[in-house]
Amino acid sequence: MAVGLRVEAAVKAPDFAYLRPDSLEGVFAALARYGDDARILAGGQTLMALQNMRLATADVLVDINRVPGLSDVVEEQDHLVIGALVRYAGLAVSPLVREHAPLLVDAVPFIAHTAIRNRGTVGGSLALGDPAAEVPACMLALGAEFDLSSASGIRKVPAHAFYRGLYETALRSDEILTAARVPKRRPGQFHAVDEIVRRRGDFALAGLAISGEAENGTVVDISLSFFGVADRPVLAIDAMDLLAGQFLDDGSIERARLAAFGVLDPPEDPITPPDYRRHISGVLVKRLLTKVREELI
Repeated sequence: MAVGLRVEAAVKAPDFAYLRPDSLEGVFAALARYGDDARILAGGQTLMALQNMRLATADVLVDINRVPGLSDVVEEQDHLVIGALVRYAGLAVSPLVREHAPLLVDAVPFIAHTAIRNRGTVGGSLALGDPAAEVPACMLALGAEFDLSSASGIRKVPAHAFYRGLYETALRSDEILTAARVPKRRPGQFHAVDEIVRRRGDFALAGLAISGEAENGTVVDISLSFFGVADRPVLAIDAMDLLAGQFLDDGSIERARLAAFGVLDPPEDPITPPDYRRHISGVLVKRLLTKVREELI
């Protein structure tokens, strides 16, 4: 019996304090008081699992779910403002997101499983910066920027400058990510997203989100954002430059596929080695650009 109790304790979180402020001012006060010992709790789908496995050991959890305004999707003149507490499931059914940022809607079914989509939040995913996560890569493809809020005000950081390394972001210890600002869809804009996984709901071995604009079948601009194949979501800049001003014929697609390899730096993994991840990334480039071409015809 004693052995059983010790095993159970090994997969439970260490003791922590729990705060649930009802305003951003209360959140900022908690962060100022506890500093690096505090962690923000939004949906908790990653943080609590890490706490239970003792891979994260926050002394203080600051639950932001009572803070008003963070669960809203708001339309502005040129952008959608997606609050940090918008759940994945809510993202998928939002009429505003479907109309103005449909790439995000299409990405939601790839995210884990129904229970996680019901609780997990956009802001939690963005702030964590998991390199295999779908939403950060889609935000990168869409050219989004993030509102990083603190007692000093709001700092706006574009997605391409926010992710700096493996779970390393531009977020400071006194800040929380309160919203993502996503440019509204323009006429002629196209998108696509896909990933390759071992099993449905697993983390992506390789994934690709595409957003771009075309005129008379010619690519005006395009973003190719990979996930699961580097220490952060990454843009295939060389491939994007090659595609700008081109028709998506077999030749341009193949050149983009080859150019994309330069940005890929998959992790070492004996089950799915880096060369395999590079290969399937190339498969995704060809698959999605071919899909886009068919839609533009």
